[in-house]
Amino acid sequence: MKRLNWAVYVTLAILAWTAPEALAGTTTGLPWETPLTTIMNSLTGPVALAVSLIAITVTGGMLVFGGDLGEFARRSILLVLIIGLIVAAASVLSTLFGATAAVV
Repeated sequence: MKRLNWAVYVTLAILAWTAPEALAGTTTGLPWETPLTTIMNSLTGPVALAVSLIAITVTGGMLVFGGDLGEFARRSILLVLIIGLIVAAASVLSTLFGATAAVV
């Protein structure tokens, strides 16, 4: 029983000793946060919204008036359409709600 108490005290001492280092890491940020923030801002700007609306219009027209498309071409067009919808949704939601990222 005394050995268990000693282990608990040592564990608490180690946690108390390492706590400042753990808290210090939260203020500096991770090295990849800046590039990801840049990408996020690029995907929610007005240029991204305009490009996504053009992509949605063009791919929709290709699907409607494209005639007989091959499977690869059809899947490529659908991929561009989905990417355009995702970018447009991000831009519209950031405009409506004013939030650009999740708040943790």
